[in-house]
Amino acid sequence: MAMKLNMLPPSVNNMSVRVFVRAAGIPVEEENVWGQTQGEEYLSKYPPGLTPTIESDEFPQGVLGESCAVMMYFATREGLDDLYPTDLGKRAMVDAANFYTLSILYPLMARATYPRLGFSGYPGEVSTSDADDDAKEAARKSAEEALPKILDVYPAYWGTDKGFIGGGDKPTIADIRLAATLEFLAATDTGIPGWAKDYIGRVESALGDAYSEPAGDVRGYVAQTAGDVVAAS
Repeated sequence: MAMKLNMLPPSVNNMSVRVFVRAAGIPVEEENVWGQTQGEEYLSKYPPGLTPTIESDEFPQGVLGESCAVMMYFATREGLDDLYPTDLGKRAMVDAANFYTLSILYPLMARATYPRLGFSGYPGEVSTSDADDDAKEAARKSAEEALPKILDVYPAYWGTDKGFIGGGDKPTIADIRLAATLEFLAATDTGIPGWAKDYIGRVESALGDAYSEPAGDVRGYVAQTAGDVVAAS
């Protein structure tokens, strides 16, 4: 029996797991939980109220969340060395890239793109405050202007201008997580830099429909939502 994957189609966090399960050949039934994550039923199963989550009896609480944790668990369970290397040095590079993406890149990416994508910002940020529209846009633009320095780390340290994270000839879970995240750059004024376009293309070419299908949901949403915002500004 297939496990349930609770997900939101426009989210790059969710996209990473949707790509992974396809690439790994792990059977799941996708459930679009848009508008349901703060409801009593969902919160009773997963109090953080976030996506993606996998529901399965094999987890101590019956549910596992966090995109990288999901990918790490199933890649380890299935022995998928190409997606999550067992070599400690290569795995360390994969883990480091994922932690950097989640802790440094993604929060800044969210500040730069969420206002244009119609996603709720996080408490305490300008976008969720009583500031006027000009102040909110100034904060968004400031985040966008800070992105290039963060992004430059990937080709300089992880070699994403030439290959894949971990040094292999195939994408790892860190490549899946990063490539998905980079898709949101299309919602910025500066767009996706050249090396990142080539990198996304390499990941997509290597994974085929496993990447293209979930990416289509994200790209369609970004093109429509962010495009409408930019056109109106």
